[in-house]
Amino acid sequence: MARTSLPTTLLLIATLACSRASTTTDCPPASNDGKTSSEVADPASTETEPEPAPTIDGDAEALTANADDGHALRLWSLAPAGERDDRPAIVLVHGRTWSGLPDFDLRVGDDDSLSLMRSLAGLGFATYAVDLRGYGGTERDASGWLTPDRAAADLDATLSFVRERHGQAPAVLGWSFGALVAQLCVQRSPEAASALILYGYPRDPDERTPESAAKGEPPRKQNSEAAARSDFITEGTIREQAIAAYAKASLAADPVRVDWAAGQQFNALDPAQVKIPTLVIHGVGDPIARQLWQAKLFTRLQVPDRQWVILANADHAAHLEQPADFLRALLSFLDRGPA
Repeated sequence: MARTSLPTTLLLIATLACSRASTTTDCPPASNDGKTSSEVADPASTETEPEPAPTIDGDAEALTANADDGHALRLWSLAPAGERDDRPAIVLVHGRTWSGLPDFDLRVGDDDSLSLMRSLAGLGFATYAVDLRGYGGTERDASGWLTPDRAAADLDATLSFVRERHGQAPAVLGWSFGALVAQLCVQRSPEAASALILYGYPRDPDERTPESAAKGEPPRKQNSEAAARSDFITEGTIREQAIAAYAKASLAADPVRVDWAAGQQFNALDPAQVKIPTLVIHGVGDPIARQLWQAKLFTRLQVPDRQWVILANADHAAHLEQPADFLRALLSFLDRGPA
């Protein structure tokens, strides 16, 4: 089994990581030998490298969490190798097109180095990936449609399920569309999660989606290999075998595109309403998570404990293109210690 080591090449471009002791919404100079936070290229590089991650064998366990309306939600779980009390459970929320396992438990033959779930579990995090309605192992409901409010409520139920299993609120990571769902959820239920990771955030905070509603039967369009390959843009960031494996796994799990309605419900997103520690992270070449949007998002967050990380040589699928750097950024945030 191949496993990628965690190098010291993580690029943090003007991370703007505010001091957790700060009580203002701006980022004041931090105490670091007279340097401000934007001058510290890689604060994690001064820390001890993470311990080697033990191997996590076997398939992810399929669990069922019940939504507030009784709908069964599929949740995939990997138990940690030697669970650590100082590391929370973490729930991963997939993007617009593909479900939890293709996005977060990708294996290329016997190589599991691209599985974010297995990397996190190997480092002591109880790790879960949820399938929202219509995705992967979760059936559509009778309407056939999914809305932002419904997805946020289902994530709330999922976080409650994990909290009951572990006795404390988990962290939550949302990728792309999943970042919008995760933010909407924690805005409404800040106690549901201990920390928020907004990864590949795909929306301009100033955007206002027009009112719309589900009309008739959902189209249920077929997904395609081209769609599965579309997130890998910059040549050389990921090998062809991995892209092919991702496309195969994605189409097997999600042959039909999930139908969303009532997109105007995302208009309720407001960074100032996020009350828990937050990491904003994306690839420097990500055309979906535009850097201006990330800047707006980050500067409008008012929680003092916040960080912004930009990963070099990565696009929208940074956790697959630069898995070691992505994992190292997560560990730096999740293991940051008390305020």
